[in-house]
Amino acid sequence: MANDTGDELSPTRESILDAAEQLIGVLGYSKTTIDDVARAAGVSKRTVYVHFPTKEELVLCTIDRIVDRLLARLRTHAIADTPRADAVRAMLLERVLFRFDSVRDYRHGLDELFASLRPAYLARRKTYFDAEAAVFAGVLAAGAEAGEFTCPDSLAAAETLLLATNSLLPYALSVRELGRRKDVEAKAGRIADLLLYGLCRKVRPG
Repeated sequence: MANDTGDELSPTRESILDAAEQLIGVLGYSKTTIDDVARAAGVSKRTVYVHFPTKEELVLCTIDRIVDRLLARLRTHAIADTPRADAVRAMLLERVLFRFDSVRDYRHGLDELFASLRPAYLARRKTYFDAEAAVFAGVLAAGAEAGEFTCPDSLAAAETLLLATNSLLPYALSVRELGRRKDVEAKAGRIADLLLYGLCRKVRPG
């Protein structure tokens, strides 16, 4: 995810990431080379290495960028002037469909990409989900305070919401499923509605 050095704002860095995303979508991870990326970005190979020491780091940073953009969208939903249940539902669909749309052109090589990057990706994935959970927890806490949710532990509830929808994220989908956005959206909607039913259900007096 973005660091605090200011490097993430570099137009050259962004161009390199754009080129890497496009090439991986066409060629797959293993066939994409740093030479290819440099050529597509209009920079030297040395310039690519200035920003990204390895191909693995370059590709992981493309994933970081997707998550940073997703988090910005989640925060927009979180501050929207809507009932908190509507905000949570929109956020759940966003976390699934934004990722889906971001990698839908990778569908022929997504398994290969995650297999190649698995150890490093899994280490980063916890950071991604922790950041998402924090945004969800804020909305859940506000909803609980307003009496909209039955949610004594907002962070635990947020983590449960993420866990329940992780099966619809791209790395968990088959090639066939990655080609069916409407099906994925419908499943995400059904899961969101079921989860919200549990959160919004009033607890009966003991």
